Amino acid sequence: MSLVIVGSLAFDTIETPKGRKERIVGGSCTYCALAASYFTSPGIVGVVGEDFPEEVIELLKKRKIDIQGLERKPGKTFHWEGRYGHDPNFRTTLKLEMNVFDNFKPELPAKYKETDMLFLANIDPDLQEDILSQVKKPKIVAMDTINFWIKNKRPQLVRVMEKVDVFFANDEEVKLLTEEINLIKAGKRVLNMGPSLVVIKKGEHGALVLGKNNIFGVLAYPCEDVVDPTGAGDSFAGGFLGYMDRARQGNQSDIRKAAVFGSVMASYTIEDFGIERLKSLSDSEIKDRFSAFKKLLSF
Repeated sequence: MSLVIVGSLAFDTIETPKGRKERIVGGSCTYCALAASYFTSPGIVGVVGEDFPEEVIELLKKRKIDIQGLERKPGKTFHWEGRYGHDPNFRTTLKLEMNVFDNFKPELPAKYKETDMLFLANIDPDLQEDILSQVKKPKIVAMDTINFWIKNKRPQLVRVMEKVDVFFANDEEVKLLTEEINLIKAGKRVLNMGPSLVVIKKGEHGALVLGKNNIFGVLAYPCEDVVDPTGAGDSFAGGFLGYMDRARQGNQSDIRKAAVFGSVMASYTIEDFGIERLKSLSDSEIKDRFSAFKKLLSF
């Protein structure tokens, strides 16, 4: 099994300056898996309720995403409601309904336990640790988190961080976690917690990738019309890890390309509400935007 993604599949109610959408499909696992599917064939671990659309399940299958680890339980699917102002980097959570995700504790399918690459999306650190204990000898373990877990389950979060190779977080989360204002200092402190690679997502300002002896920065694609920023970070992680899974090398060149492909996938996600853009992408569009990034980064 190649990349396995553990996270949420959800309904999102989103309000941005571009409009409002009620109960559209989202979730960290959904965005990440769809983005990764343009580079590899990931497996997913998650749970949905009876109300989750069958056509989305069919979309995942069509994208060659393995759904053996996806459970459907009686009840309602996880639901998040949020509002963005004119600054797409900031949002307000208005409602959070855990529903079937509240007591989710999966047992990984046998072939998932043999995975080479595991991504623990921004879920409860206790659940992240439980999943991590089920896999055998993954070559790369990556994780993401959010402010809520940093504030409320910091000891558990730090314990998981000691066991992972790649740590994803946005700039606000890294600063909160390390109590450092400077992003470079914050990134180095995270490296001292265990990960060998720290990917700091900076929204419309791009991303920083820090290793023990190197640093790489990538711009965000200059998009004039941001429709919905939801899922951009998860799409970045999906593009990054999907490319790494395909490359199979993990050298500096591959890491830098992975960061650019992550930015490519995030740049497409924000062009429409929810997962709509990820449903209709073509390989040629991805290649074209990757080339555009190369021009942006060359001098």
